[in-house]
Amino acid sequence: MRTRKTLAAVFSVAALALALGTTAAPSASAASGCWYSGSHWWCNNRVGAPVYGYKDLARYYPDSSRIVGYMYSNPSWFDCRYDGGQPDEYVGGPHPYRWEWTKADNGQWGWMKDTAINSETNPLPACW
Repeated sequence: MRTRKTLAAVFSVAALALALGTTAAPSASAASGCWYSGSHWWCNNRVGAPVYGYKDLARYYPDSSRIVGYMYSNPSWFDCRYDGGQPDEYVGGPHPYRWEWTKADNGQWGWMKDTAINSETNPLPACW
């Protein structure tokens, strides 16, 4: 009788562990959105993510070939989002051509790839 109870307990614990281990992780679309506070939009991001420069004097388009700084803070603030479409603006993820305008921790303005941001960036206003 004692062996049956022990086996039942072992199987119950194993079944619970199996059920917890196979629970799916939340998808990117289930991420919490960015939030507005103190004149900026704040988002959770990857620490150490690069911030890229821009192609023109108007700062309208990201330059994926030139890193101007890094973002070591998390969360970080962003002003707006840009949904590009040029081949060199591709970043992947749920928003494959999206970039966010921000200031790197070294004070340089630039663009961060959307894939470096953990929060859903749809709440950010479009840059133009």
